[in-house]
Amino acid sequence: MKKYILMFVSSLMLVSCLDTIILPDDKTVDEDFWQTKEQVSSMVNAAYAAMANDNVIARLIVWGDFRTDELLAPSSNVDVSTTTQALNEIAAVNMQTTNMYGQWAAFYDVINRCNIVLERAEEVMQKDPNYTAGDYQVDRSQMLALRALCYFYLVRNFRDVPYITTAYMNSSQNMQVAQSAPAVVLQHCIDDLQEAVTTALDARGYTTSEWRRVGWMTADGINALLADIYLWRASVLHSQADYEQCISYCDKVIASKKSQHVRGRNELTEKEYPLTDASDIYSDLFVSQNAEESIFEIQSRSNTAVCQYYYKYKSVNGNGGEGWLRATPIFGNTASVYNTTTSLSNATLYSAGDMRYYAACYIPSTSEESYSVRKMISENAVMSKNVTGTREVFTYGGLNRNFNIYRLPDVMLMKAEALVQQVDTTTTDSAQAVYLKDAFSLIQAVNSRALHQDNVADSMRWNGTTNLTRFRLLNKDQFEQLVLQERLREFCFEGRRWYDLMRYNYRHVNGIDYNRTLAQISDGGEALVANFKDMLALMTRNRGTEASGVQAKMANEAYLYMPIPNSDIIVCPLLRQNPVYKDTNEYEKSY
Repeated sequence: MKKYILMFVSSLMLVSCLDTIILPDDKTVDEDFWQTKEQVSSMVNAAYAAMANDNVIARLIVWGDFRTDELLAPSSNVDVSTTTQALNEIAAVNMQTTNMYGQWAAFYDVINRCNIVLERAEEVMQKDPNYTAGDYQVDRSQMLALRALCYFYLVRNFRDVPYITTAYMNSSQNMQVAQSAPAVVLQHCIDDLQEAVTTALDARGYTTSEWRRVGWMTADGINALLADIYLWRASVLHSQADYEQCISYCDKVIASKKSQHVRGRNELTEKEYPLTDASDIYSDLFVSQNAEESIFEIQSRSNTAVCQYYYKYKSVNGNGGEGWLRATPIFGNTASVYNTTTSLSNATLYSAGDMRYYAACYIPSTSEESYSVRKMISENAVMSKNVTGTREVFTYGGLNRNFNIYRLPDVMLMKAEALVQQVDTTTTDSAQAVYLKDAFSLIQAVNSRALHQDNVADSMRWNGTTNLTRFRLLNKDQFEQLVLQERLREFCFEGRRWYDLMRYNYRHVNGIDYNRTLAQISDGGEALVANFKDMLALMTRNRGTEASGVQAKMANEAYLYMPIPNSDIIVCPLLRQNPVYKDTNEYEKSY
């Protein structure tokens, strides 16, 4: 009797604590499947395809950027759909447990597909001689890495999540799983990634035109993810050992990317870092895609989510509608040179020669409350400064855009961030300045490559002390802000900013207990740790008169996270709600 894993979510809900475990569709899994190398490959590809799902990409945007100073839902959008209501709830810090962006289903779908391959692929070696041990180890490496990436997103957005390694292939399986504390989940991810990297694909095995070089989780992608997790954990736990691990894994990626570089025809001297030049930034990264500096990109044939959120929200062709989200006014002006204020949070974001300014948004000719996003939208390369441009007309869902997860500048700035945190402010040892100088050289390299040829003189410069020309940075805290600001310039709208601000917050608060869930801490009658006021000020700097109210609502650590989906809590007594949401009627009814 064949066992089909085409199931409806409604029937799954009758027995599951997680409506997020979406059983794989259109596959027959029994003695007739898992017979050949090609069948394993199809399931590996299906896991990557699930990562490109619009529900994943939408959350990468909303989770990673909308809750920050980068994006807002413009008042000109008068649509009253569920999407608008959900975004308004998030903006007002009034999120309900039924909010569509509080659903984690799409990520557990990817996780389950990875678990199925991890559980079933090994047996194929005994059935198909073409499926070798080497093939299996490579597939296992990719699935361990992709699963870890999903769990890392879940921890950063929900904190306390069920950690599942069992493959669910039919609705009769027991899916009752409690949440694990974030320290436990992250350690599992680290363990898996350290195993995965030993048999990982080597990106050097592909030519520069081969999408698999950055479309699959290679050793570079795995090391970048390890660096990211260590940086996150170091920030939460104030762990110097984890900062050192972050630096070590960043160095592995940087060395690998350097070894892959082939000097271009117009490259007179070898680049220190293989970064895209200023004149090619937009065309290489967001039109041609899969650029040399890229490490891992979610491959997409039709990125409807990017269209919906950055271009237009109505399911029609032509010019109808704007995107659900638009860029905030911080992207609307430049300075002739970088602002010399020591308060970088108030400095002008871009210099006039920074090509990333022109690539980020469609710059209107008049002042507006917000700006339309150009990055990942325009098909026309940005080749010169002072470009306003007319937005191209696309069919709805017709944008063919990958979504960047890791690029080399990301790794370089992660290393810079970790180096800054190595500085011991209790000592005047001159050796401490070495950390800052090394960090500055990485920031400078990322920044300088983005400058138009007419504005090379605007580059950041180290003047031999802890003071910087044009920045006048005097201490560790200001260097920390400089890294934050450079990451904002480089990665705006790519789903990074919220996690950067979260790390900034955690580094400046004490008493975080990552070995217990929020519910366990709350049950013990302990107060949750208050958030860092400077982080909240950065997060809300474009909220106008609403800023102080939003900051007041973001009182403690629990408000940094999404509520656990109410639909899951109703059917699973093992799941516990984030305590700042626990007084809702839906939560009380589940007990």
